[in-house]
Amino acid sequence: MSEMNENESSPAEPIVVTQSAPRPKAVPATQTRRQPLYNVIILNDEEHSFLYVTELLMKLFGHPLGASQELTLRIHQTGRAIVYTTHREKAELKRDQVLAYGPDPRNDASTGPLGCYIEPAPAD
Repeated sequence: MSEMNENESSPAEPIVVTQSAPRPKAVPATQTRRQPLYNVIILNDEEHSFLYVTELLMKLFGHPLGASQELTLRIHQTGRAIVYTTHREKAELKRDQVLAYGPDPRNDASTGPLGCYIEPAPAD
């Protein structure tokens, strides 16, 4: 066998160029979805004073005085009003807080809390 000189070159290796396929765009495993919204609704009754309802709206929902007074008037005139809209868990919490607020201490005829319930808000 003959030895190859350093000057002699071995047969050239073929150069192979490959094109890689375009990478698929990363698709998140989960997509962020917004939770459905729920309305907190307070009902009118004759056992609770305007002052009681206005105070409740300010303390539990953080409404300013003017908005609380407008909502109280709407509750009185229409029999009900949407006072807050949020996701279900918080709507349930707010409903429970209204029910736990108890009777109106300013009115001896008040025997229990304001009527309050939640319902799904219309979808956009």
